Amino acid sequence: MPEILEVEAARHVVEDHALGRSIAGVDAPDAWYLKRGLTPAAVRSALPERRFVAARRRGKLLLLDTDRRRRAGTRAPTDAGLGPTLALHLGMSGRVVVDGTAAGDPLVYASNRAETTWHRFTVHFADGGALILSDPRRLGAVELDPDEDRLGIDALAVTTPDLRALLARRRGPIKAVLLDQHGIAGLGNLLVDEILWRASLDPNRPAISLDPPEQGRLGRVLRTTLGVLGRRGGSHTGDLMVARVPGGHCPRDGAPLRRETVGGRTTYWCPAHQR
Repeated sequence: MPEILEVEAARHVVEDHALGRSIAGVDAPDAWYLKRGLTPAAVRSALPERRFVAARRRGKLLLLDTDRRRRAGTRAPTDAGLGPTLALHLGMSGRVVVDGTAAGDPLVYASNRAETTWHRFTVHFADGGALILSDPRRLGAVELDPDEDRLGIDALAVTTPDLRALLARRRGPIKAVLLDQHGIAGLGNLLVDEILWRASLDPNRPAISLDPPEQGRLGRVLRTTLGVLGRRGGSHTGDLMVARVPGGHCPRDGAPLRRETVGGRTTYWCPAHQR
């Protein structure tokens, strides 16, 4: 289930294996997968003869910047400035694969088989390699030149003052607030459950109800959790993960976990220590 840590792993794969390679062509067999007005013809026209020059990320959105188009056999650009930015959304089951190298550990909630029918979008390089977005559940997306500012602060960059300002104006459940990509971009269901479990906070509590010490604790735990799980290999490596099953018990105190829907997502939490 790709969250910010899995997308960051995909960014590293692109950065290590796809930058600077001339793009020869694009396969976009699923027009539905292209969003915000993008068409197969438009993306096939926009990317060839360019190169990816940077791999960035904002929250769960992977951003690949391209260079200026150049005339064949010359070094002169045919247009000014940088080329379009390719944005890849991994959705619930997407994986980026460059020349057979896949990003991150195997997915937990989707198949990891290599099926060509799951190749929703492919960039072919002139040297014979390819960057593929494989997505069994077809829940990701591709767009060009996205509005990056529709997303909030990247979760890996959020500070405690940022978090305090966000919580102070939100009355919804704290879990829903943390999942809202317009506030903090990048956190998904697994990470938010892990963060709130570690911070001893009830996911149902109104965000505005947290006092300053609780806000500070949440900020510290958020940063620590992202660091620890990033080093372990992904969002699915949290201490709570093993207990996220019906009848599961809290790994901290042994109490039965509660399973309910909060913020529209299946939530596991411990009523014994999350208050």
